[in-house]
Amino acid sequence: MIQHDTSFHLWAPLSDFKWYLITSIDDHSRDLLYADLWDKETSWSHISALKSVVMGFGSPLKYYVDNHSIFRFIERRDTLWNKAQMKEEDALVQWKEVLKDLNIEVIYALSPAAKGKVERPYRWIQDHLVRTCVRDGIKTIDQAREVLCWEINQYRYRRVHSTTGETPSRRFENAVKEKRSLFKPFVIRPPFQTPEDIFCYRFKRTVDSYRRISFNNLNFNIHGVPMHEEVELRGSFNLKTGMALLRFWYHGKLVGQQEVKGEDLKKVHF
Repeated sequence: MIQHDTSFHLWAPLSDFKWYLITSIDDHSRDLLYADLWDKETSWSHISALKSVVMGFGSPLKYYVDNHSIFRFIERRDTLWNKAQMKEEDALVQWKEVLKDLNIEVIYALSPAAKGKVERPYRWIQDHLVRTCVRDGIKTIDQAREVLCWEINQYRYRRVHSTTGETPSRRFENAVKEKRSLFKPFVIRPPFQTPEDIFCYRFKRTVDSYRRISFNNLNFNIHGVPMHEEVELRGSFNLKTGMALLRFWYHGKLVGQQEVKGEDLKKVHF
């Protein structure tokens, strides 16, 4: 089981900005399978974290998270008419839809105290990361990421955990070797073809009389789909290039794709 959480903190006290530290920790080994700093928290940042874990280590049996709206829809809190400023990707619990495709169960913590295993590494990281950032005069998120990478390496490979008596990475590797791990190899199930078809946002659109669909004021020609039928858009984003890939699906068949600038999808927050 993966315990997954976010901490919003002034990680580099000499900086003017707080950043989000997103982490995923294996419940059995206490191994930090994902840890990175983000300047904003969106569904996409958590999907990216999920992708890193699954592609790097396999699919866990369960994810353990809090009740943040990125992870869970709660009617009285998240109904559309009470959230006039709701972003389009939030109308669906996008992160949870990815887990459905991966056949990973989600468990929600009843209280912050119930997530103690992930909170303890946070305190360790906070202590070491903050002190190092002050000592080295760190002011930017990229500089802080380098420090974080070093600290996580120390945590995973050199620090013997007080409870397990092993380094987290060694304990995780031993569980895999001894077939005690419930992680499964990542497999792309048909009809999908690439990881981008799984780790993505999902939207529904109806084909109009001109065999087109409209998405964020962009029009796309759709071939092989009857008029007034619904297609599913699966959109992924490349943070390095700033480009978004939209793939169009109809009844389990890929009917087209289009690459667009991420900045053109103004209502979708990557």
